[in-house]
Amino acid sequence: MRIGIIGAGILGLAVARELARAGAEVTVLDKEAHVAAHQTGHNSGVVHAGIYYQPGSLKARLCRDGVAMLREYCAEHGLPYDEVGKLVIAANRGELPGLRRIAERARENRVPGVAELDALGLREIEPGAVGIAAVHSPHTAITDFAAVARAFAADVAAAGGAVRLSHPVRAIRETSRGVEVAAGRARFTFDRMISCAGLGTDRIAALAGAPGDVRIIPFRGEYYRLAAPARGLVRGLIYPVPDPRYPFLGVHLTRRIDGEVLVGPNAVPALALEGYSWRHVSARDLRDIVAWPGARRLAVEHWRTGIREVYGSLARRAFLSAARRYVPALAMDDLVGTGGGVRAQAVARDGRMVDDFAIDVRGRMVLVRNAPSPAATSSLAIARHIALTVPLPHMP
Repeated sequence: MRIGIIGAGILGLAVARELARAGAEVTVLDKEAHVAAHQTGHNSGVVHAGIYYQPGSLKARLCRDGVAMLREYCAEHGLPYDEVGKLVIAANRGELPGLRRIAERARENRVPGVAELDALGLREIEPGAVGIAAVHSPHTAITDFAAVARAFAADVAAAGGAVRLSHPVRAIRETSRGVEVAAGRARFTFDRMISCAGLGTDRIAALAGAPGDVRIIPFRGEYYRLAAPARGLVRGLIYPVPDPRYPFLGVHLTRRIDGEVLVGPNAVPALALEGYSWRHVSARDLRDIVAWPGARRLAVEHWRTGIREVYGSLARRAFLSAARRYVPALAMDDLVGTGGGVRAQAVARDGRMVDDFAIDVRGRMVLVRNAPSPAATSSLAIARHIALTVPLPHMP
């Protein structure tokens, strides 16, 4: 069974690893010169416990399964994994109903150890934080997802598979014999093709003749990091109560596996699929984004939120204000500029942001249409899900 996988991020490599270990002849194709070049290598490293997601959804189920699988994998391979814990804090009474919904979802999703705390209880967990109540998830963890992705790539090679970097996919054609793929200067014929292309999802789907009913809209998430003297103000992870209208979690404070503490991200509409700053602009990408009716409807409905996010991107004071709601001792000098990432968010034709994972089967091709956070956390479970539910004849 010859299987081609497009995308050498953590999800594509997890799928490749799962199928190679099952006996398939696996080839991973990616246009970049190294693995984990985009979403996998530009996130904060949080391993989500599953407290936010709609019970019964793919996100809820695969996140809970994925946490256990990732924790075990990191232990077996000597990769960093630290359960620093997360506080979701209500800053005022108006946020209490949202906080209660999170606690209820956590219980329905069987997230272990979750506790509801009052103002005094949350300060026992995070002495530098303030709020009137909180939900504590003690098993929320941090890791280095890029390192995990590199380990997955090594597993693929050890199982006889190939990870071919600097191989941009130029053409895809399904025939009676399989799926023909032109990538770089090479040509391949696969029995099955699986796209885990992230920000490049729509381009791959178009090449495959399967544009689908959603499109990827890129949202840039920008971060600051705390200067060394201020890092001690944050022990683990401090999050706000999220706005239920959006799949984003709001500006939060995140301790990283390297000891840094990040403040962010916001959610700014990017000016290119790989638009990591305001300087990264692609006329082609913008044309494709604006051409999608869902993008226009999203902009019309949520333009006020968009303006606030853009202001926050341009004004460091806005980031400081968001962070000081929960850690009031922070000062302007404590925020130091650093990098960010771009989230590949699927948007439907009616302007609705797709919340759950979305996997589409078209003949011999499998297209992962939407795999935002917690896809990295869930990567091993998503890989198993694809291997078990996608028609892959001849697999043992």
